[in-house]
Amino acid sequence: TNINNEQFCLYELRTLYSPASPGPQQEPISTYFEEKVPIPEDDMTKLFSFRKLWAFTGPGFLMSIAYLDPGNIESDLQSGARAGFKLLWVLLGATIIGLLLQRLAARLGVVTGMHLAEVCNRHYPTVPRIILWLMVELAIIGSDMQEVIGCAIALNLLSVGRIPLWAGVLITIIDTFVFLFLDKYGLRKLEAFFGFLITIMALSFGYEYVRVAPDQAEVLKGMFVPYCSGCGPTQLEQAVGIVGAVIMPHNIYLHSALVKSRDINRANKKEVKEANKYYFIESSIALFISFLINVFVVAVFAEAFYGKTNMEVSLQCNETGSAHSELFPANNETLEVDIYKGGVVLGCFFGPAALYIWAIGILAAGQSSTMTGTYSGQFVMEGFLNLRWSRFARVLLTRSIAIFPTLLVAVFQDVQHLTGMNDFLNVLQSMQLPFALIPILTFTSLTSLMNDFANGLVWKIGGGLLILVVCAINMYFVVVYVTALNSTVLYVFSALLSIAYLSFVCYLVWRCLIALGVSRLDFRGSVQYPPTVLMDEQPEFDS
Repeated sequence: TNINNEQFCLYELRTLYSPASPGPQQEPISTYFEEKVPIPEDDMTKLFSFRKLWAFTGPGFLMSIAYLDPGNIESDLQSGARAGFKLLWVLLGATIIGLLLQRLAARLGVVTGMHLAEVCNRHYPTVPRIILWLMVELAIIGSDMQEVIGCAIALNLLSVGRIPLWAGVLITIIDTFVFLFLDKYGLRKLEAFFGFLITIMALSFGYEYVRVAPDQAEVLKGMFVPYCSGCGPTQLEQAVGIVGAVIMPHNIYLHSALVKSRDINRANKKEVKEANKYYFIESSIALFISFLINVFVVAVFAEAFYGKTNMEVSLQCNETGSAHSELFPANNETLEVDIYKGGVVLGCFFGPAALYIWAIGILAAGQSSTMTGTYSGQFVMEGFLNLRWSRFARVLLTRSIAIFPTLLVAVFQDVQHLTGMNDFLNVLQSMQLPFALIPILTFTSLTSLMNDFANGLVWKIGGGLLILVVCAINMYFVVVYVTALNSTVLYVFSALLSIAYLSFVCYLVWRCLIALGVSRLDFRGSVQYPPTVLMDEQPEFDS
């Protein structure tokens, strides 16, 4: 048998640089569905094809669900109630930054055939890899808790209090397993179901927008004029909270895996380039729709409730006979709202229909986010640990961890404490952000991994600055939250935790800088990024 030299080298590289994990592993783990969506073979010289865009449509919309979860909705309504239309430009900027980061995630999956967790498994030593996995799992569990809270509150509102919060929390276990049966009906049907949930959110919050009829000139001014006149610390914290709520760490891992669902010949440079183009277009459309839905929520609360006092709301709720008027004390303090109070005040001012439609939108947001969170958890576990769990086992684990503390609060405390957990969960996810953004910049900048699709100088510098700004904003949010705790014991604990946290972040930054080309930082030559063979490039043997 005569073996072509180049093919033999490919075979040797695959053998030499297989991941350091137990057992032989020549192929990547399949972390999505068994089927792959075929791409129509149109003329490659055409600049654009709607048929191909439709074939690539799906992963971006599943990714965009994370921009519409209950935590984001609560951040939106608080932004409108506290700052009016003045922070819409922050929401726009955060969404654009999110799009650029999702572009990196999609490119990694398309070019390498591996998602971010798999790449981390192959390039980081064992201890950092395990720490990374734990940090991302924390982010997923935190997000899952927010979704449980959102669904429980929505069910409570829809049932006019007949379904208590603790029962709503338990119901979320059942409905998640029911929705997972959609796997059996094929990938495209599942993606269509997510599109249906996004449509429900758009119609629900769009109805509220039309019903309240905000000033369109103020909406546009707030969106495109980056200024916040008369803003103080409250508005600044809210602006930081918007960025933290929009850009979520596990979503980077999710998107890099979702793009593997299309049938792309990764050995063909033109096909890879085309896939990157259509995925970026699809992600742009998906995030534009999610941005509009977020704008609906901000504008509704900015128009109707900005500057309102508890006394005004309490009087209105009493006049309409609302059963929830006790939520608003009879004082002249500025109204504070969350996703529960938000539905109540909409019902008091704009009728019961506004309350029920709001609850339907929150329920759709919670359900869709629950399912994408489940897939994120599965991809992360399989990629970092090479564990192949069924989706049912996976969702049982994460949902059980998420439900236990949520259920305790729902049983022994009231709805204010339940919704108040969102602040802590936003802080938790903000802390995990570097553990997604630093690795994605690291690996998309490696020529040995990305070949001709590695980040250029502009993306390396711009991406590095972008990630630095996002992480700094989120760290400010964490510091503000911790300093408000007013506990010496918690201060000491936070200080000790910060030392370990920053040490690990510095380690990831060090490896990232070496990948960006600052080789002088590799003092002992211990950091090596071996070339990665594209998984579609199988060696062929001539007899």
